Amino acid sequence: MSEASPVPAPSPAPRPQGAYVTAVAEPLRAGDVLLTSAGMTPREDGRLVVTGLAGRDLDVAQARGAAALAARNAVAALSAGHAGRVRRWLRMTVYVACADGFTDLSAVADGASEVLDGLGLGRPARSAIGVRALPGGAPVEVELTAIAAPNVEDE
Repeated sequence: MSEASPVPAPSPAPRPQGAYVTAVAEPLRAGDVLLTSAGMTPREDGRLVVTGLAGRDLDVAQARGAAALAARNAVAALSAGHAGRVRRWLRMTVYVACADGFTDLSAVADGASEVLDGLGLGRPARSAIGVRALPGGAPVEVELTAIAAPNVEDE
């Protein structure tokens, strides 16, 4: 039997390239609820209000605003029935429909992160992913995962 190789010392975590943290560790408590939203696009009253590709039809500021609206919709989806119970954002994925060569994905996703920052529950780990197209021609889609405290009535 050969001797195991020593495990190399861990490297420092990479620095975030935007408004997020590189990892989240959240202790689970009895009764905690894991909340996950579907992908949310920039809609108002069920109507898609922003369309197009970042870097072609929308500049970074416009796409960032669309990401903020999509994030507000994701927060609303998680809060339905759980209002006031979310205690920590865990993960956010921001898909950005973009033109070839567009690389400012983190800057666009920062619009979504700023919405969560304003709610004071810590920053989530985040991915910003460039894609060819999103439903209905939306420029962004946001998925959000959080931990919620249990309802007092449920205990």
